[in-house]
Amino acid sequence: MSIHRALRKILVAIAAVVPLASQSVAHAATLDEIKARGYMVVATEDDFAPFEFVKDGKGQGFDYDMLEELRKYAPFKIRQEVLPWTGILPGVTQGKYDAAITGCSITVDRMASLSFTQPWALATHYSITRAGAANAKTLAQLSGLTVGVQTGSAQLSRLPELGQMLKKTGGSVGKIVQYPSYPEIYADLANGRLDYVVNTLIGANTLVRERPNVFQVGVQVAGQGYYAYPVMKGNDSVLEFLTGFVEHLRQTGRLAELQKKWFGQSFNDLPSGSITTADQVRRLTAVPN
Repeated sequence: MSIHRALRKILVAIAAVVPLASQSVAHAATLDEIKARGYMVVATEDDFAPFEFVKDGKGQGFDYDMLEELRKYAPFKIRQEVLPWTGILPGVTQGKYDAAITGCSITVDRMASLSFTQPWALATHYSITRAGAANAKTLAQLSGLTVGVQTGSAQLSRLPELGQMLKKTGGSVGKIVQYPSYPEIYADLANGRLDYVVNTLIGANTLVRERPNVFQVGVQVAGQGYYAYPVMKGNDSVLEFLTGFVEHLRQTGRLAELQKKWFGQSFNDLPSGSITTADQVRRLTAVPN
């Protein structure tokens, strides 16, 4: 056999093995398997107030309170893994974590590998500018300006919607700068390296409450948005369990209590049921006319 033919056979064999290896890595534990082993593994971050953050050396925020509620609700233990945002969703899609209990927005792109629980808060995107800046009043004023967003975020994936909205005013999105976390983004906005930042209204309001002399909330820059907890696509038993958990908190009034505690308001008209298709997301997040 020639060297070329032998090499070709080796490459074919490797190609056949790789998909199988990927499939084995990407196995997500079903609810029955989680019950059998006695625990669920969930991923969170610790640098996205008011959802998760560290104060006095202790993790706090909406999702930490939700984790405590989940520990009461679940018939098994909950193990929390804290890691940077950029590793959370890949970890869920690879089967490392059974779910992410974090401030994660539903997007069309994410529906390719994830499904989402019933939404538990609005996640509509707004601009954030420096306090007193004139470019916070109208959408058209954002045209051509430098914007900061988090890498791998819904804010980044939905910037084309801002492009559509600006096009109607004769403008366009300017330079886009990506960062690993929001504290870095806000630091560059404060020192003038960025003209504005895009975040959800909850994140924007939280920031302005903490630093009203530095930042201000601007204008809506995308269609409606929703926060929900992601699981691997096709892992229907875990999805049903976590959607049931969110619905339980809604019915008991505990969800509204936690919304008011951490977001300053409750959200009473959120969609019910799990989100499993891109078409559902398109209907829920259509760009305003």
